[in-house]
Amino acid sequence: MKYALILGASGDIGMATARELASAGWSLYCHYHRHEEVVKTLVQELCENYPEQLFSAVSLDMTQSTVPLAFYEEIGPVDAVIFANGKTVYKLLTEMEAEEMDELWRLFVKTPALICQHLQEKLAKRKQGRIVFISSVYGFSGSAMEVMYSTLKGAQHAFVKAYAQEVASLGMTVNAVAPGAVDTHMNTDWTAEEQAQLLSDIPLQRMASPYEVATLVTFLLGESASYITGASIPITGGWKY
Repeated sequence: MKYALILGASGDIGMATARELASAGWSLYCHYHRHEEVVKTLVQELCENYPEQLFSAVSLDMTQSTVPLAFYEEIGPVDAVIFANGKTVYKLLTEMEAEEMDELWRLFVKTPALICQHLQEKLAKRKQGRIVFISSVYGFSGSAMEVMYSTLKGAQHAFVKAYAQEVASLGMTVNAVAPGAVDTHMNTDWTAEEQAQLLSDIPLQRMASPYEVATLVTFLLGESASYITGASIPITGGWKY
């Protein structure tokens, strides 16, 4: 049986990834911070649909400066780690507080690096360890009003390239998926005019669904993707990248 840890399982992409992996036979550790009931409901759903697999909810505030040992104690064998956690802050750089910058740094870079550091031995023991970041096209193109978000998504791409080289000899792969506009709750605050403008800029004239992102993640965890590592793969409908 294969086991995956999904950070940010309460979000639309994390939840879609959990459902897609469960349908492919994976057992899952589903992480949450604030949205405990959402993830516990998801875990119950997966337990009912796939009774021969194992599903559990694990809690962690990824904006803390360290990762408590208690979190790692909840993680048994693990074949894959998916970083689907995230948020954004829509502000000019001149409006950002230092603590907001620090929180985003810990959320997107430091805490994922600490988790990779701690779980590397377990992933290596499974012979085909997989790490996938749900990053963003803004890590390539940048975005006004999201300067720190764009910067740290770019840092994720750099981390993927460097860490992939470090662990390749252990049979591990490290990749990122870089979505453009995705039809999630985080992207529902636009006016009809703003959404129409966005869609007109996307050659495929629509946003991606969380399921489309999840299927790419699932592919990257599989044997067919065993020669792909250090890659940041855009899934943008032809937009921006």
